[in-house]
Amino acid sequence: MRGVLYRLAGVTTGAELAAALVTVLSYPLMLGAALLPSATGFAVTAAFSYLGDHYLHRRGVYLLVRMGKARVGLSIRFLIRQLLVVLLLARCDWAGETVFSTAVVAFLVFYALQAPHTGLIMVMRRKRRLPIATRNIDLSTLPVPNGAPRWLTHRAVEKALHTELPLTLGLLGVIWADDARWGYAGMLATFALLLGYLVALAAFLRPSRFPPGPERTLEWFDEWLRAHRPTVALYFSGSKDSAYQVNMWLDTMEKLEAKPLVILRERAILSRLATTTVPVVCVPSAVDLMNMDLSMLRVGLYPANVGKNLHLLRVPTMKHVFIGHGDSDKIASINPYAKAYDEVWTAGRAGRDRYALADVGVRDEDIVEVGRPQLATIATGAGPGAAPGRIPTILYAPTWEGWTDDPGNTSLLLAGENIVRRLLTSERPVRLLYKPHPFTGSRNPEAGVVHRRIVAMIAEAAAARAADPRWAAEADRTAEERARAQAVLRRIEEERPGLSQLAFWDDASVSRDALTPPEEAAEEARRDREWNDAYWRSAGWWEHRVITGPEPQLFDCFNESDALVSDISSVVSDFIASGKPYAVTDSAALGAEEFKRQNTAVRAAVILSNEAAELEELLTAVTVPEADPLAHDRLELKRYLLGPDEPTSLQRFNAAIAALAARAEARNRAQGEADPAAVVRAP
Repeated sequence: MRGVLYRLAGVTTGAELAAALVTVLSYPLMLGAALLPSATGFAVTAAFSYLGDHYLHRRGVYLLVRMGKARVGLSIRFLIRQLLVVLLLARCDWAGETVFSTAVVAFLVFYALQAPHTGLIMVMRRKRRLPIATRNIDLSTLPVPNGAPRWLTHRAVEKALHTELPLTLGLLGVIWADDARWGYAGMLATFALLLGYLVALAAFLRPSRFPPGPERTLEWFDEWLRAHRPTVALYFSGSKDSAYQVNMWLDTMEKLEAKPLVILRERAILSRLATTTVPVVCVPSAVDLMNMDLSMLRVGLYPANVGKNLHLLRVPTMKHVFIGHGDSDKIASINPYAKAYDEVWTAGRAGRDRYALADVGVRDEDIVEVGRPQLATIATGAGPGAAPGRIPTILYAPTWEGWTDDPGNTSLLLAGENIVRRLLTSERPVRLLYKPHPFTGSRNPEAGVVHRRIVAMIAEAAAARAADPRWAAEADRTAEERARAQAVLRRIEEERPGLSQLAFWDDASVSRDALTPPEEAAEEARRDREWNDAYWRSAGWWEHRVITGPEPQLFDCFNESDALVSDISSVVSDFIASGKPYAVTDSAALGAEEFKRQNTAVRAAVILSNEAAELEELLTAVTVPEADPLAHDRLELKRYLLGPDEPTSLQRFNAAIAALAARAEARNRAQGEADPAAVVRAP
């Protein structure tokens, strides 16, 4: 019930909900105080209004977006509060006095001055935005001067509106002291603050405070490309929620023998990019990208099939490869779009056979088996539930509903609640981890509705388990350890650089300063490992958990689990690397044999119907390993789907890049477009 209330209110914590209630209720209370009239009552409720609003903005809660859509945004809330101050003055018999009419004029002028303030902010934002945004690229020779300090520009509208505080306090002072001079003093203080703010901002509109223009910046970047000479580009375009698709490749890019560059197309992706030491450039404009000198690039890697890929695919001096963001039996893994690339890289033999059976025009000689370098972090062998006294942990990670209405896309709609209910009520107790796809509900609202019902079911089961004497005793025994882990989480959250700094609107300064030395990246990786360890220790090993954010990552959930329940997606193929039991839902009701025939990755799985009655087979395999009939099949399937363990996937990946770069260089020599400075290492 509490989770439902949080979602309806657009908040995530009890403190945020309390602040939201205080903010909303303060307005009718201020109205009541103005009508009584009670200056003291009004002052108290107004203070709660200011504080609640400030807290919500500092937390960045989604409720503020909803309030804006309902036409009660920040400026309107300030206006309402000021109108109530005017009403209070009138009810206190000041309506016929000069201070009253002056106060009305002062409020009008105050709002008139908001327009130049907003204009200054918009001009500064535009002038400080480069045509490209970068990470790990030294801009010291561009150069980029300092812009306005953060205290002037961060949440600028909120700060400008809060300059009216002296005016409001002064008018309350008129009532308390029965002296109009308090009102005039408040007006002078407010306009001094606001005009001072405008002057301070205007000082940063000098040309010397602006970075070079777009043309010079793009010329400089072409010079950087020719000097740095990257040979492999990871190219990505997508929505902000798809950032995981490029993040999963960053560690591999850092380990390449060739010189890498990451090319992004959306600033929203850049602000969500994981820590990396690889040079990154975001080029929003297709014209800017197509006019760049990319002649030194030899291989382009594409994790997603999107229309904007065309803007790099048109470069003839490099070879283009679809690497995907997962290897599965979904339709996306045999997309005819793949014909546009010079090669398609799959994890193992299964990917090659998949394209052959689909007959979508991808030639067998253009497919290269490179494994999945990202899977190196997946632990193999028995899961944590094998420890004495532990119950098994089952991960339910359904995929999203997809672009079509095929019932086989996701188990959520037809089987999700049955799966969760059976796991929560199993005679053999288990811990459930529920991690849905980040796109869940984005196309089909019903999937979002089911997701929320599942979250409510898990919350109810978690509360019941907490009240059970057995688990309550375990909670008491481990309370100190969990408290220490929670303290570690809080410490790490405070140490981590905030996204608000990375997403700060001064684009030029962020690009200039976003340099990540290897030692800093190593420290961030260590901190991430410490956070992940503390996250799992911060709650009991018996407690059900809903995991919807980017952390912990999916592979961390794999390592914390003893078995998986999922759908046809790369989640299943990746989990096979662990060797642990897994189940896949036949939501389209094809029947077990036909389902296995059509989907390679389920050939060593427990096949679930939409009723999920077969879950007992999975639980038996987890709790009685010697009664696991699919263990050998999983080992064989792992080799077929993901390739051999030796040579390593990273070695095969590097060899494939070197071979393709050599092909690109040979083509360029034949066309008279060879780059004499390029160095190509043959496999």
